[in-house]
Amino acid sequence: MPQESPPTSSPRRRAPGVRRRRGLATLAALALSTGLLAACGSEGKPTLTWYLNPDGQATFEAFAEQCSTDEYDIQTRLLPTSATDQRVQLARRLAAEDGQTDLMNLDPVFVPEFANAGWLLELPDDTVTDDTLEGIAETVRWEDEIFAAPLWANTQVLWYRKSLAREAGLDMSQPVTWEQVIDAADSVEGATVGVQGNKYEAYVVWINAMIEGAGGTIIENPEAGVDAEVMLDTDAARQAARIIETLADSSAAQGDLSVSNEGTALAYMYGDGPGSFMTNWTFVYKNFEPGDANDYTQEQFDDLGWTRYPRSVEDQESAPPVGGIDIGVGAFSQHPDFARQAAACITSVENQVELAVTDGLMPATQSAYDAPELAEAYPPDLLELFRTSVDEGGPRPKSAFYATISSAIQARWHAPSDVDPETTPERSQEFLQAVLEGKALL
Repeated sequence: MPQESPPTSSPRRRAPGVRRRRGLATLAALALSTGLLAACGSEGKPTLTWYLNPDGQATFEAFAEQCSTDEYDIQTRLLPTSATDQRVQLARRLAAEDGQTDLMNLDPVFVPEFANAGWLLELPDDTVTDDTLEGIAETVRWEDEIFAAPLWANTQVLWYRKSLAREAGLDMSQPVTWEQVIDAADSVEGATVGVQGNKYEAYVVWINAMIEGAGGTIIENPEAGVDAEVMLDTDAARQAARIIETLADSSAAQGDLSVSNEGTALAYMYGDGPGSFMTNWTFVYKNFEPGDANDYTQEQFDDLGWTRYPRSVEDQESAPPVGGIDIGVGAFSQHPDFARQAAACITSVENQVELAVTDGLMPATQSAYDAPELAEAYPPDLLELFRTSVDEGGPRPKSAFYATISSAIQARWHAPSDVDPETTPERSQEFLQAVLEGKALL
C-alpha cells in the first residue's frame, strides 16, 4: 500500500481541462497495471470518492480533475437534490464506517451532527482564517475544533421585477417588511410572492429567518443537545406565523405554495402577468442572465431588481438565511491525508471564484469577493448585498440534533395554509420539546 504524503506536501495537480481517458483502452490498461502492481505487493494509485450535491455539478467535476494528483485521483458521486436526502445518504454510509466516503459536500447545518457522531476528521486550524467570511466561519466549528472547509457561502435576498414594484408603489430604496411586500403584490392583479413552502428543509430556513428577524430564536443554547431550551412559544415565532398566514390568505400566494421550492418560484418572475417578488438564493442572478442556456431577454434581465431580505418587524433589521456548502473529510477514509489535501485544493480561493462566476454560488472568503472576475460578473451593489447578508444573517440552530429539530418544526408548521399564529407556535413548542426529551416520535 503506498505511503501518503503529509498534509503540507504539494502534490502535482493535473492540468485543468485534461480529461482522464475512459473506455476499453483505459480498462485494459488498468487491468494490466493492477496485475503488475499486485505482483509487486501494491494496491496501486488510490482513488478518493467525493460525494456532491447537484448544484454546480459540472464545475465540481472539473475541480475533481484539477485536484487529482500524481499520488491520487478523485472520483465524484452525485447525492440527491434535497439537503435532507443528502444527509440521509451520507449518514447511512458513515454509520457503517464506510472507508470510501473520503470527501463530502455538507449543508453547514449538518456539520455539528456529523462531527458529534465522530463521522468527520478534524481539519487544520488554518482551514478558517481572517479571510473567511464571519457568517460562514462558525458553521465549520464544533467544540472548538474545525471539522469542515467552507466552499461557498450562500444567502437569500429579495428579488423582484422593478416594473412590478413601481406599479405597486413600493419604494425599494428603503428597507421593506414582509407585510409591505405581500400588500404590494396583493395590490397588483396577477402579482405574487415566491417563497419555499414545501415540507422540506428550506421551509425551516424561511421560518428561522423570520423568527430571527423578529428578535427571536428557535432554541437557546443549541449545543446542549436534548437539554437545549425550545423558544417557539414566543412573540417572535407568532410574528413569523402571522407572516405565513397573511401570505397564504392573500392573492399574492402562488398556486403551488404548499409544494413550492427554489426552482418552482423562478417561473413566476417572467411568466404571464406582472411578475413577482421572491426570496431566493444567490444563484438567481446567473439563472436569469441571458445566455445560451435560457431564453431570457436583456430587457427582462434589466427589469430584475434586488434588495436585502424583508424585515419581520418594521423597526428591526432582517436576518437573511445563511447556507452554502462545506467540505467534510470522512472519519473512516483509508487515505485521510490525501483527502485533507484534496479538501484544501477544492476549496481554494481560485475555485471559489470559478464557482461564483460559473454557477452563481458565492464565495466563502473576502479575497474571492475582491477578485476582478467577480467585479466583471456581478454589479458591485449586488456583491456587497451578498457579502453583508452572509455576515449579518440569521443562522439555523447549531445543534447535533438539528435534523430532529427541523423535522419537528415541519410537522407542526406545514402546510402554510394551516399555520395559525395563535396556536402553531405553542403546538410546535410542546411537540419539539417532547421529541427532544424522548417523549414523542417524529
